[in-house]
Amino acid sequence: MSDVAVRVEGLGKQYRIGGKRERYRTLRDTLADAFTAPFRRAGRLLRGQAYGAAGLEETIWALKDVSFEVKHGEVVGIIGRNGAGKSTLLKVLSRITEPTEGYADVYGRVGSLLEVGTGFHPELTGRENIYLNGAILGMTRAEIDRKFDEIVDFAEIERFMDTPVKHYSSGMGLRLGFAVAAHLEPEILVVDEVLAVGDAAFQKKCLGKMGEVAGEGRTVLLVSHNMAAIQALCHQSIWIEGGRVNQNGGTQKVIESYLDSAYAWTTNTSGILPIFSQTHGIGITGCSVHLDPSNDGYTTLRIEIEIETTRILKRIGLGITLTTTEGTLVSMVDPYVTEDIIDRVDHRCRCTFICDEIDRYLAGGDYVLSIWVEKPRVEYLIRAEKVTKITIPARDLFGTGRHFQLQRNGFVPLPMRLAIEAE
Repeated sequence: MSDVAVRVEGLGKQYRIGGKRERYRTLRDTLADAFTAPFRRAGRLLRGQAYGAAGLEETIWALKDVSFEVKHGEVVGIIGRNGAGKSTLLKVLSRITEPTEGYADVYGRVGSLLEVGTGFHPELTGRENIYLNGAILGMTRAEIDRKFDEIVDFAEIERFMDTPVKHYSSGMGLRLGFAVAAHLEPEILVVDEVLAVGDAAFQKKCLGKMGEVAGEGRTVLLVSHNMAAIQALCHQSIWIEGGRVNQNGGTQKVIESYLDSAYAWTTNTSGILPIFSQTHGIGITGCSVHLDPSNDGYTTLRIEIEIETTRILKRIGLGITLTTTEGTLVSMVDPYVTEDIIDRVDHRCRCTFICDEIDRYLAGGDYVLSIWVEKPRVEYLIRAEKVTKITIPARDLFGTGRHFQLQRNGFVPLPMRLAIEAE
């Protein structure tokens, strides 16, 4: 037996968009149009215009020439921007829609969770929908009976099992939908952005369940914008861009390539900066990052931020955050810490954050800098997200002979000094 669970070859899906919507037509309208159609057609051709309503329509390829293989037991992440074609791909694999060209072979029973409440009948109760959804997935009643209590326990909505689903909140529908899809033992589980909805406890439970499903040797295809979740669960990932496979390989490399393309990383004022608030009369007009080797062999980090105002502003605080490229917060300097140091901004100043021996505190790898200004505990003024990427060199932190790269992250209070220079 082949170890391939999903094989996709030359897959394409085309949709028609635009086009003029037909109004209600009477018999008189139809006869009049038939009589005048040749004259209208000749006029369009003479003017070089498109013929008929079809000329006003446009087609787009949601997927084009997509090819890849997924082996049994693999957990594969699918990432990309909104509109890249990720959900369309999962709908084709789930047999919800047919491809325009190419093919997708799926070897095994598929359980899909593509949208909240997909496959549920709103007039039926939660209990009835479990059996209905299980039957759709090809389960026997005995199999559903065996898993029923586990599904209910996971969804945590036992009190409402005999209530019609139309009265459920979106969160309750999501809990039940995921519980059914994950517990009815499909060989292949297809999940689309299930972590985008629900409370933190439920998201943690979903992650745990998907890890458990993968540990049982079943195949999981997970679409998510949560890069931390993709990194934690998936060894392989596929990056889809513009309906095509842009990169397919190890998750870490694929995520790094995707994030590098998704943000206009800068080390100067081009791209994201400058950013100015007319309401508050203040702007962050420049930012530069410097990594300077020190005498002891470590690295000094200097972050220079330029601020301009249209008037004198007092009691200003400047804050920065460092996150991983996946969005995990690593360190922060809160504006209230710098309030007494900056005190006031008179039209233009340069603020420099300095951290000696930064590579003593942070593992080697890429970090993302964001900046914001506020009157602490009074008024938020302006924020610049993802201004630049800072690459910390790897070091032998523990004297083991190994240079440590960023793997797992915790909050680190960096010993920052702040220097102010008026211009």
